Amino acid sequence: MSDIEIIERVAAKGDGVTATGRHIPMTAPGDRVMPDGTIEPGPHHAAPPCRHFGICGGCQLQHLDDEALSQFVHDRVVHAARGQGLEPEIVGGTHLSPPLSRRRASLKAVNGGGRPLIGFREAGSHKIVDLRECHILVPELFALVAPLRAMLAKRKGKYALEIELVLTDQGVDCAIKGLSLEGLEQTEAVLDFCRDNGIARMTLDQGYGPEAFWEPDPVTVSPGGVPVPYPAGAFLQATRDGEDVLAAAAREWLEGARVIADLFAGLGTFAFVLADPARVLAAEAARDAHLACQQGAARNRKPVKSFHRDLFRNPLRAEDLGRFDGVVLDPPRAGAREQVAQLAQSGVERIVYISCNPSSWARDCKTLIEAGYRLKELRPVGQFRWSTHVELASFFIKDSD
Repeated sequence: MSDIEIIERVAAKGDGVTATGRHIPMTAPGDRVMPDGTIEPGPHHAAPPCRHFGICGGCQLQHLDDEALSQFVHDRVVHAARGQGLEPEIVGGTHLSPPLSRRRASLKAVNGGGRPLIGFREAGSHKIVDLRECHILVPELFALVAPLRAMLAKRKGKYALEIELVLTDQGVDCAIKGLSLEGLEQTEAVLDFCRDNGIARMTLDQGYGPEAFWEPDPVTVSPGGVPVPYPAGAFLQATRDGEDVLAAAAREWLEGARVIADLFAGLGTFAFVLADPARVLAAEAARDAHLACQQGAARNRKPVKSFHRDLFRNPLRAEDLGRFDGVVLDPPRAGAREQVAQLAQSGVERIVYISCNPSSWARDCKTLIEAGYRLKELRPVGQFRWSTHVELASFFIKDSD
């Protein structure tokens, strides 16, 4: 009897799994696990493009080809649904964001033995991978790693910095936490970095909260093609194509709706896509995002009314939701248990639920099913390419009695 085992699927944390339940790291469906533990690559085992793969915590699945990666994203979403007894009538095709498409990144920087190290953390460690290449970030973000390294190389002493990079309409928005400027020389070095690299905005947190240090022009992003002020640190979908796919699903499913509620609206990612001809109420708890959405609507004359409200502590009530033709919600990873409970009682005919966490989504949506809604369609989205982090768009319908 042969002891060779075949990898049948990829588990949620990225390990390959055999028919006997063995978890084998860095394996792909179709790989053969030999009796001595060596791996014979199968048809879906790809050569990782990045030299840092296996050490850097930014990616877990570069050893999968696109077919296996798509299947992984599909399975994560569908299995989460079925785990709560949710059976979608339609499962749409899986969307994968391409390489070099991530438009926001959180990097770390430390003084490692007299030289700056900048990158993501190693998997399961606080050590920093000093990035020399990256196949997920848009080129505009990665192009700043070397200049940042050169700027920090002039500093002496220990430091541990958090660097947030976001690609905006005007260029890269760079926010650094933990970088204190002492004296004219250090101040001029940061100013030179901003000017020489065309930085759209530099925000520094020197221990007293973030403050804008450099911003030649107001920084904006453009959901649905509508320029909206971008508050430093505000939530933005990880990739432009991922945002477009999610927004297109919401627009398709809510076509013909005249009055729409956008819950957990952020900067108006979905509100501005749905506005015209619909009127949209955009509810958001973060005050800076709410005000940015409000300003974007006013300046561009869009029928979007931004509403400041904490939907966790004070969800919109069922009686208020009942006047909308459709609702879209995109809550944080924790989900929206209380708000969904109100939605379930509202009787609103169409609900679009966007989620970055299939587990909390499935838990919430079980409430909708129990209230008589149908899961009409489910679309898996792999916006974080080569990561175990997956997203989805879903569409629920309440049939008229």
